[in-house]
Amino acid sequence: MQQRALGASGLTVSRLGLGTLTWGRDTDEHEARDQLIAFVEAGGTLLDTAAGYGDGASETLIGSLVGDVVQRDDVVLATKAGISRRRGVRESNTSRGFLLRSLDQSLRRLGVDHIDLWQVHTWVDHVPLEETLSAVDIAVSSGRVAHVGVSNYNGWQTAQAATWQRAVPGRTTLVSTQVEYSLLSRHVEHEVLPAAEAMGMGVLPWSPLGRGVLTGKYRSGTPADSRAASPHFAGFVGSYLNPRSQRIVEATVAAADGLGWTPIEVALTWIRDRPGVTAPVVGARTAAQLKASLATEELTLPREIVDALDDVSGAD
Repeated sequence: MQQRALGASGLTVSRLGLGTLTWGRDTDEHEARDQLIAFVEAGGTLLDTAAGYGDGASETLIGSLVGDVVQRDDVVLATKAGISRRRGVRESNTSRGFLLRSLDQSLRRLGVDHIDLWQVHTWVDHVPLEETLSAVDIAVSSGRVAHVGVSNYNGWQTAQAATWQRAVPGRTTLVSTQVEYSLLSRHVEHEVLPAAEAMGMGVLPWSPLGRGVLTGKYRSGTPADSRAASPHFAGFVGSYLNPRSQRIVEATVAAADGLGWTPIEVALTWIRDRPGVTAPVVGARTAAQLKASLATEELTLPREIVDALDDVSGAD
């Protein structure tokens, strides 16, 4: 798998990342092991998780596999802090103390002495930005983190955070932003992508398959084993089961039929090769599903197909 520089940094990652949102909850140890083996054997390096995934279960599962299935230095460990659950209620907190405590907990769960890419998982209005970013600087200066980024920031938030870090000598440069981006969700092209380009930040799209809708699996209903059928993902996926999405899915399927590809290959290749994108982060329920995504490595969409998909999906 080809490797790409993450923004203007010296960190290189595979141009497809492995997402682990469901690890430790819907994805058990055996399935996670098979996915990680398939990913690494294909040349993948970017392994993305978060402290808030399964209340730390994802990180714990990764920690049990790194050093066993794959050597620590063969993967780029990326995690996030700022979102957690307390008594079943989601909490967003980007205060300095919360972030640094979360970082130490992530290191223990992962069983490592440093994180390759540590990301602030969300923006919180009531926490001063300078306090949030001071945690980033402490994390790097202490050796616990090598590179830092943000996640789910809009355009002005991205630009403000990156500019703040560049304004004072000695501060840590933000190298990436992770945002939802797919054929079904292109609003980041208006402000986030231009801000990231101007500030030298790589873009890591999450849900590059439109929360699974771009696979075409929901064209005739909701499969019983799909995310949309699960209680904690039904609303997440359901928001994309609408007429606009249906038109885009049908165009994706038509392109796939014409090329002899799968809809997954069309949607992933489109997002992987968008300007500014470093690596889409794909999650899979099974190793077989992941291998379908890994099959995109040798593919490039013809220009006329790109133009047609841009046309049908442009009004976001």
